[in-house]
Amino acid sequence: MNLIENTNFEKQDYSQIALEKAEYDNCTFVNCVFSNSDLSNVSFTECEFQDCDLSNVNLKHTVFNDVTFSKCKLLGLQFNDCSDFLFSVSFNKCNLNLATFYQVKAKGTKFDTCMLQKVDFTEADVTNSLFNNCDFKSAIFERTILDKADFSTSYNYAIDPENNRIKKAKFSMPEVLGLLSKYNIEVK
Repeated sequence: MNLIENTNFEKQDYSQIALEKAEYDNCTFVNCVFSNSDLSNVSFTECEFQDCDLSNVNLKHTVFNDVTFSKCKLLGLQFNDCSDFLFSVSFNKCNLNLATFYQVKAKGTKFDTCMLQKVDFTEADVTNSLFNNCDFKSAIFERTILDKADFSTSYNYAIDPENNRIKKAKFSMPEVLGLLSKYNIEVK
């Protein structure tokens, strides 16, 4: 596989012409369209995606090692298909609606001002992750490890403490009431 280093890619449409199967190291992708494309078996190390559309991209065995997504559209991504070897990502002002992190080990991941509506975190490990100002409307948390995760500025989450690990996780009022939603009680 080819190694492509220290390269900037701008305003490319990879939904029409496929991105070369390669190892990308310290590359930047700006205003690129990848929607519905195939990034399987591609490796990204210390790369940044800015203002890109990666919606519904095939991520089978894709490596994301120290990759940052800023202002990206990532609708429906199956992060559980990625290689788990050195998986490390961060998200800033991204739309991840309908994405899946099923059984993904994403400890210490930073989600800053992201849309996480209907995202599936079932059996994921997001220990010590920061969820800053994120919208979790209809997100799924089942047997998720949320120890030391910070939800203190996030909202619209419904997390069952009996079905998820939340030891030392941080929440704030009134959003913390989302931990009681399954009981269908009224709090005044």
